[in-house]
Amino acid sequence: MKNIMQMKNQKGSAMLIAVFFFMFISLAIVLTIVSPAARDLRVASTRYNSQQSYFLAESGVEDAYYRIKNSRQINTTETLVLGSSTTTTTIADINSSQKTIAAIGDTGSYQRNVTMSISTGVGVSFSYGVQTGKGGFTMSNGSSIVGSIYSNGSITGSGSISGSATSANSASLTSNQSNGSGTPTYDITFGNANATQDFAQSFQISTTEVVNKVQLYVKKVGSPSNLTVSIVTDTSGSPSTVVKTSGTLSASLISTSYGWVDVPFSTTPQLDAGTTYWIVIDAATSTSNYYKIGANNNGYANGSSKIGQYSGTWGLNSNYTADAYFNLYIGGVMGLISGVTIGTGSSGNAYAHTVNSSTIRGTNYCQTGTSNNKACNTTLADPVEVAMPISDQNILDWKDIAAGGGTTTGNYTLNSSTATLGPKKITGNLTVTNNATLTVSGTIWVQGNLDVSNNATVRLATGYGASEGVIIVDGTVSLGNNADFAGSGTSGSYIMVLSTSSSTSAITVGNNAGAVILYAQNGTVNISNNAGAKSVSGYMINLGNNSTITYDSGLTNANFSSGPSGSYDITTWQETQ
Repeated sequence: MKNIMQMKNQKGSAMLIAVFFFMFISLAIVLTIVSPAARDLRVASTRYNSQQSYFLAESGVEDAYYRIKNSRQINTTETLVLGSSTTTTTIADINSSQKTIAAIGDTGSYQRNVTMSISTGVGVSFSYGVQTGKGGFTMSNGSSIVGSIYSNGSITGSGSISGSATSANSASLTSNQSNGSGTPTYDITFGNANATQDFAQSFQISTTEVVNKVQLYVKKVGSPSNLTVSIVTDTSGSPSTVVKTSGTLSASLISTSYGWVDVPFSTTPQLDAGTTYWIVIDAATSTSNYYKIGANNNGYANGSSKIGQYSGTWGLNSNYTADAYFNLYIGGVMGLISGVTIGTGSSGNAYAHTVNSSTIRGTNYCQTGTSNNKACNTTLADPVEVAMPISDQNILDWKDIAAGGGTTTGNYTLNSSTATLGPKKITGNLTVTNNATLTVSGTIWVQGNLDVSNNATVRLATGYGASEGVIIVDGTVSLGNNADFAGSGTSGSYIMVLSTSSSTSAITVGNNAGAVILYAQNGTVNISNNAGAKSVSGYMINLGNNSTITYDSGLTNANFSSGPSGSYDITTWQETQ
């Protein structure tokens, strides 16, 4: 019996050991299966958090870039929150035309960094303290320009100019040869391949005369480089390599939408009536950055168009009967400087066909006239018209940007209060008065008039940094009674007030307006007694007694960030440590 019990106990122990062994093996198997799964779950969670952080960082730089490019308000540091995740974006100026946008995405303490570098395009820049159209420039007693002046008309009066003064021989007010209006029937592409690098349009003028400039109806694709536009002779029905004159067409004046642009020529040679000449537009070649010129079918009777390569092979367009939209200007008025003092010390030159009754500190380059102290130096040819720094299409593009921010119907008046505005289109007048402060956060388009007065201030939002802002006014502009304009607070920042009016009072300034650029290509700018501005351009400019224009050299590189070509483009975009 005892043996039997011992056998049972031994058997039970063996079974218990077997059970424990089985459980151990099972647990080992389970752990073998569960451990990689748990590890994979942790890895998946880590990967998810990491990817989420990266996408948040990408969203941060994209949001900042969108706001900068479209002149929306943005601080130098911004934080976006999505649930328990965040992305912090920091914007830094490298220089006046470059910025970096750095974003850190954070999900579950996992961080990813993305950095974008952006820079402005060629932009709109001003090379002269004063630039006028054919209406010319007049100066009253005690008035002065601290800088230089370039006028496509005369420069007369009794004021002083610290730099140089140029009065160009201007083009006539009507074109001798013309083709095209309205929407083009055809687009002729050039600058995109070797066989279609350049475009040419032949013409004949009706009377023997000097040629001054040409207008072209063009648009760009991408960001192509500047164009060279030449007048050349004909050889066997194609452009020759004999250049009569040429001029440069800045890419910044050309939009991605069709618009007319001026190309003044560097010299004004005589062309013969009834003789065939060619307008040749010479471009660099790029498959992604090129140009198109508007054209119609058999629209021009005195010539035809071709596509090809200058000093190479020319052929017919895909539509061989198409003629380009263009206007050719001949003749013009000779430049005149009279009654002013030019230069300081021994520097400051005069450039004009005729210089009379003026005091010239530097060299007096002219063909005729009697100045107070120096005879004409005839070694240089007469200066020729230069294009104004802003094209009509630039203005239309700015208007589109403003309208993209919404429309305010009727008048907008800011009286004794503060407000932030832009981008915005206003169908009525914009009035800022009685110590009010308007902060411009984007391009503003006023279809009525602009009136800033009684100690009111118009300033740029800090988000503009070293860039410039634009207020476009279709009516007249009146700045008076201690109206003040200011940049963003960063050196080199300005506001441009631009009037499209052709009025003789398109812009009127009654006091020193601060960091403002005044522009009225079609009308007259009147600077009253003791008033001033940073830079002034207009069809005609009148500078009143003791008024001053002080040109800031930084304007030569000014980029209007809300403009079509000065807008910011991405140069690099990458993940960083």
